[in-house]
Amino acid sequence: MAVRSKEISASLQPPQVQSETSDRQKSWTIEDSENLYRISGWGEPYFSISAAGRVTVSPQGDRGGSLDLYELVQSLRERNIGLPLLIRFSDILADRLDRLHACFAKAMARYNYAGSYRGVFPIKCNQHRHLVEALVNYGKPYQFGLEAGSKPELAIALALLEPSTDPQDEARLLICNGYKDREYIETALLATRLGQKPIIVIEQPQEVHLAIAVSRQLGIAPTLGVRAKLSTKGMGRWGSSTGDRAKFGLTVPQILDVVKELETAGMLACLQLLHFHIGSQISAINVIKDAIREAAQIYVELTKRGANMHYLDVGGGLAVDYDGSQTNFHASKNYNMQNYANDIVAEVKEACEERQIPVPVLVSESGRAIASHQSVLIFDVLGTSEVSGLPPAKVPHQEHLIIRNLWETYESLQENNYQETYHDATQFKDEAISLFNFGYLSLEERARAEQLYWACCRKILGVARQQDYVPDDLEDLEKIMASIYYINLSVFQSAPDAWAIDQLFPIMPIHRLNEEPTERGILADLTCDSDGKIDQFIDLRDVKSVLELHPLPLEENSEASQAIAPYYLGMFLMGAYQETMGNLHNLFGDTNVVHIQMTPKGYQVEYVVKGDTIAEVLGYTQYNPEDLVETIRRRTEQALQEHRISLKESQRLLQNYEHSLRSYTYLLGA
Repeated sequence: MAVRSKEISASLQPPQVQSETSDRQKSWTIEDSENLYRISGWGEPYFSISAAGRVTVSPQGDRGGSLDLYELVQSLRERNIGLPLLIRFSDILADRLDRLHACFAKAMARYNYAGSYRGVFPIKCNQHRHLVEALVNYGKPYQFGLEAGSKPELAIALALLEPSTDPQDEARLLICNGYKDREYIETALLATRLGQKPIIVIEQPQEVHLAIAVSRQLGIAPTLGVRAKLSTKGMGRWGSSTGDRAKFGLTVPQILDVVKELETAGMLACLQLLHFHIGSQISAINVIKDAIREAAQIYVELTKRGANMHYLDVGGGLAVDYDGSQTNFHASKNYNMQNYANDIVAEVKEACEERQIPVPVLVSESGRAIASHQSVLIFDVLGTSEVSGLPPAKVPHQEHLIIRNLWETYESLQENNYQETYHDATQFKDEAISLFNFGYLSLEERARAEQLYWACCRKILGVARQQDYVPDDLEDLEKIMASIYYINLSVFQSAPDAWAIDQLFPIMPIHRLNEEPTERGILADLTCDSDGKIDQFIDLRDVKSVLELHPLPLEENSEASQAIAPYYLGMFLMGAYQETMGNLHNLFGDTNVVHIQMTPKGYQVEYVVKGDTIAEVLGYTQYNPEDLVETIRRRTEQALQEHRISLKESQRLLQNYEHSLRSYTYLLGA
């Protein structure tokens, strides 16, 4: 289906329809857009809509200034930073850290908790250097640490966490999770000589043997933890990460075996931490309560058995409200950060008081809740295709009977018969296709029949939207009639969770929000893959199959070229997991990335990380760009000798080929 501007079809609408559309746009307010896109639910306190109908960003929450996101994008484009573009607001990271620690401080004050809180950031959530460096820097006042789940992540953590050289100052925690070999454990233990505080978490039974052997060989006493497989199960997509068949962790019998082995080795004092993880994005607070209650009992039992317990690591799971509904839905949560901190502190204190043991230092690995809000993906719309549904002014009497029947169906459609009319129109359309297949209908006649059918569907949909209840057989009509908005993006590269696990992210225009979005559409990316689309969107009640969007206007004074004016969409809450999990489907590479930091005078572009060029992605797949250029050069020379190409054409071909290799993998766009 050809890509074209929606403005073309809009210009064909009757004058009264254009007038009605204009009236609706005049009555549309930014409050309507706020309700439609639910920006207050998922965006506060960082994202809102200005009186000018544009998304604004307040990176410091309610404690600082705001930026016009549309103006920021325009300014970045003037710096020759093309779309798609990932914008990171480092001040949001600082604000998330502040809020998390403030919630735990408030909870501990409320319940007179004698311990402390020491958060860590799981590097797997977002491994990019500038982000992790910013978190380490912002976390200094809180002794905020890092969690590593692999040897590469351990290498990052050891290099970025500043060691403590003063014995009086306790170093920031480095939680060592994941599968471990001898080199992993040796590296972690030797890092203690530098002043680091690695805690090696035993997740597999054989790791305790290795830890004991390496410790004896090096003469360094380790700080150890155990990861428990709780009977309390998480929920949602990551619920299987807990329970008896979880990938990581030890059952209670296995934990007791670890205690016995350490005791036999004279190293029980090294066991200081209990860790558990019940899955990412826990949407229900009662699941968190149950898990904390069980883990707290294991903690006090280990203490009673002589382990030198100091830390209780509650893992990740603190959810992000992607759809703003504040419900027990996989893309939401029915609690806030303060509820989370309160329940952890209260449950742990109660368990420890009952057994008369000191409360532990509380540790959490809240990666998603810290990193999600700071990244916004901006991309432009390249064009649209829509179902043509404009009927002719009148069907001549000599037209084929099936076409006249469809026209009469269109004309007779009323609010009291729209369901019946839909069935009639569908039957006549099927008959038209059958007649065409048997040679009784010409191609032009079939085209007119289909046009009338879609005109009926469009009219029926308009009636259905006004009803409180839509019959089941019409529920899919909205999606069937949706336009396709072609976006300058690879879903596989920039939003892999949206493709792989149907993760919902808030998506909305970043401008024109004082106009009514009269179109309904799905988003199709640049890849040659039918899965390269987004057709699920956040909604208060459930999940929408279409997104409300604006018609694409033409550039001023560009009627001849039909050039589309820029129309920018934003995908929000993108800071967790998406960047390193993306793939090179169709060889669309990493996008451009900018880091924005607020200043007293506004903002500054702190870092620019250029996206992949075509040459770079070809290199990932073992092609040598210089060899490719030389191959094309030889072929142009051969074509020149055979007079199949002119010298001017050959040079232009080579110039374009070499220039494209140096260029961004995405399209230039609007």
